[in-house]
Amino acid sequence: MENSRRKFIKTSAAGTAAVLAGGILPGFSARSYSRIIGANEIVNVAVAGIKSRGGYYYGGTGHTANYTKIKNSRVVAVCDVDENLFPIEIGQIVKLGGDKPKAVVDFRDLLDDKDIDAVSIATPDHWHALQTIWACQAGKDVYVEKPLSWSIEEGRKMVEAARKYNRIVQIGTQYRSNRMTKKAIQLLQDGIIGDIYMGRATIFGHRRSIGRVANSPIPKGVHWDMHRGPAPMIPFNTNHFHYNWHWYWDTGTGEFANNGVHYIDRIRVAMKKNEHPIKISCCGGFYANDSDQEVPDLQVGTYEYADGKIIELEVRSLYSPQEEENITFFGKNGYAILGANSFKTFVKKSDQNLTKSDEQSSKKLGELQSMVLTMDDLERDSVREEYENNKIEYHFVNFLDCVRSRRREDLNSEVEGGHISTVLAHLGNIAYKTGRKLIFNGKTERFVNDEEANNYLSRKEYRKPYVLPGKV
Repeated sequence: MENSRRKFIKTSAAGTAAVLAGGILPGFSARSYSRIIGANEIVNVAVAGIKSRGGYYYGGTGHTANYTKIKNSRVVAVCDVDENLFPIEIGQIVKLGGDKPKAVVDFRDLLDDKDIDAVSIATPDHWHALQTIWACQAGKDVYVEKPLSWSIEEGRKMVEAARKYNRIVQIGTQYRSNRMTKKAIQLLQDGIIGDIYMGRATIFGHRRSIGRVANSPIPKGVHWDMHRGPAPMIPFNTNHFHYNWHWYWDTGTGEFANNGVHYIDRIRVAMKKNEHPIKISCCGGFYANDSDQEVPDLQVGTYEYADGKIIELEVRSLYSPQEEENITFFGKNGYAILGANSFKTFVKKSDQNLTKSDEQSSKKLGELQSMVLTMDDLERDSVREEYENNKIEYHFVNFLDCVRSRRREDLNSEVEGGHISTVLAHLGNIAYKTGRKLIFNGKTERFVNDEEANNYLSRKEYRKPYVLPGKV
């Protein structure tokens, strides 16, 4: 009981696996680690995974950059399995005006630190569940990147942990904090195009082939065992390390979850789908990729709901026409197109006002009554504009506000909704792997009479001591 949680875990792998299977670690109370944060008090954040999105990122839009630029938060620790990243990323934090944070390799070492209020997770997909659950058990709030989980079972455990330990958990689907997205969803839910029967998203962008790379010695400063975590151990290979881990099923979730979840998340909310679909199909494969990656470069998925409504998702990592990536909604009275910073609606005239030529021209129908919204058309918000001018993503601000208020209902992308959206991506991947249409029971989160499909609901075996707890 006197041993720290970190020491306990490191002392006995077998003992750790047994304890994790049973629930929270002995002597480690979420309540004892939780403290009340005032409305104006600084929130101390530890960021895990600083190579890409978790670090400085494009022009200072990553996790460490955001928390450093937001006045009432600070980065007090950074965590990564590659020690070579620390000098540059810590230097960027200091350059932005932050204090030098401590550097940690083992995520579990963060959990003993009572000064850390929240952890922000930008690690590979296969680590999201364990790190989120451990943080919740330690009484810390969590911002976790999309996709929420590596599997459907992991996502449900994350929701259970957030509820049991009363934690604020936000998923990084940051489009939900976009002002245009929020306005568009409001208009769609108000019926601007009538009842929506289908939402469709197409995501594309050519990705270079990762080729075929031979195994090599583990570089100095890289903790390969910890990178692999719950996934099976394999020899070190650069194709399975920084970013390219996305393209292997044991660590990644493919483009359906990597980027697709941003789109199906907005479609689901606009269509008021707070339940799982019942029928799922997905096709795709490899069409322009000569490499050893396992994730296809094209997938097309269809999700059917109990009321007959449909969500469609297409992702392609191939050469494509230069068109805007967007979401199209199809309603009883017209259609709408949602882009990152624009929203367009095309609504037919009432039938009594249609001429015969109108009825014969679907193109003209689309031009009859249209509305185009740009960011300039939205109501001025000086606070939001200040954040935007400083390249601060409001999704992080929203998370920190809720950490202080303890109002999870005010989160723009709370863990339960994040789970429902991420499940859509997982369902598409499973349908692709099985090669057939699947029937899903949303209440039990299991496939109906389909043992093969159910085998994909969770990892077959977790590598000790990185074991998903049977009970959180």
